[in-house]
Amino acid sequence: MSRKRTRSRSTLTPATPTPATGRGDRAGLRLLAGVVAAGTVCAGLSAVPASAAAPEPVVSRGVTIPAFYTPPSELPSANGALIRTEAMPLGLSIPGLDGRAMPGTATRLMYKSTDSAGLPVAVTGAYIEPSAAWKGTGPRPLVAVASGTMGQGDQCAPSFALQNPLTLNGDTVSVGYEALAIYRLLSTGAAVVVTDYVGLGATDRLHTYVNRLDQAHALLDAARAARAVPGASITPSSRTGLYGYSQGGGASAAAAELQPSYAPDVPLAGTYSGAPPADLTSVMKGIDGSALAGALAWSISGFAQADPDLRAVVDANISATGKAALADASTMCVGDALFGYGFTKSSKWTTSGKSMGDIIAAEPRAKAALDKQRIGRLKPSGPVRLATGIQDDIVPHSQVRQLALDWCNKGANVTYDAIVLPNLGDKILTNHLVPLITDQGDAISWLTDRLSGKAANSNCWTMPIQL
Repeated sequence: MSRKRTRSRSTLTPATPTPATGRGDRAGLRLLAGVVAAGTVCAGLSAVPASAAAPEPVVSRGVTIPAFYTPPSELPSANGALIRTEAMPLGLSIPGLDGRAMPGTATRLMYKSTDSAGLPVAVTGAYIEPSAAWKGTGPRPLVAVASGTMGQGDQCAPSFALQNPLTLNGDTVSVGYEALAIYRLLSTGAAVVVTDYVGLGATDRLHTYVNRLDQAHALLDAARAARAVPGASITPSSRTGLYGYSQGGGASAAAAELQPSYAPDVPLAGTYSGAPPADLTSVMKGIDGSALAGALAWSISGFAQADPDLRAVVDANISATGKAALADASTMCVGDALFGYGFTKSSKWTTSGKSMGDIIAAEPRAKAALDKQRIGRLKPSGPVRLATGIQDDIVPHSQVRQLALDWCNKGANVTYDAIVLPNLGDKILTNHLVPLITDQGDAISWLTDRLSGKAANSNCWTMPIQL
């Protein structure tokens, strides 16, 4: 297989903010925060000066990333401020009877957010203005969608997948599977904004996979950015919902917790969080050796970039084989990872032969760093619907139920739904993926009711017993 990127992303380089260097620099993580140096611009649209030399294109596993995804050297000061927009064709679209495309008109966007280190960061995504009319009460609402696991290569960005539902070029396999949920949400008349998360799409850094703060901030700031998209019919008072499953479920859950402190201006009406990885220690054990073992590589690489304590543990324990695997996986989408690292055990990547979970558990600072990612220590804003398949062995059902209990004990309005299905195969993803489809209709119906202003009835005190 050919080399994937113009710029390699070494996961073990200390992530110290430095000025951006050339796009051909092969020590990718030395660029962390390079394009988010001190200084601000006005909150309106900004662009790289016309006199600046055109950057070398980023090529990820044979896919050229459009120049739109390259952040400028200066960012706006306000979280959620738009940096740039452009029209974006939807890969799955049909003409409507009234001449408007179905399900809507899409706009690619880049906006400013704040990462887990408190530094400014450019995030990309997409806003879709629906063709369908909103039939509920109040102005047209907005749903901020956090995608499930797409990968860590820039070509895996959810906004890119909306334009290119299937990328299959011999080097990469990317499938825009979130389109089904997004299009169903658009059919209700709600507008949709999709975040690409920190570092997925925007080419200045590695995607910080399942980082609680990065994901929550990116999702909430996407909701802010959507209001300023040219032609958007939503208003500052439009009810806003959060929607996500798996990685997206963790992002939406974390955003619901952080909204009161980080984005109180976002009028949050309800949150759907499906199969959220709320306890990464537990999830790490579920993923290790599974069909989705590549996701463990993404989390290791992302946290090595963002957290000095975890980076030190990775540096001290990863083998040459492990370094090569992390670098390779960091350019992959889900399809690539299933074929390339499916059922791999992390013990093959360490110098001691121990799993990364065992290594982190034995290192107090690393364990504490991972524990900081725990979701459930804050009371979420507004009603939340938590759903999980009882047989889920990738994102274990037990830790999702514990999240529900944690929130209930804080007085939150929680609707918890344990999805009862038979065991559909150990560690092969089916127990995790099937609830994504079977629960989708109920999830969208529940969220649409919240966007219509209907009250949600918590089942905290009638929650089904542990199954």
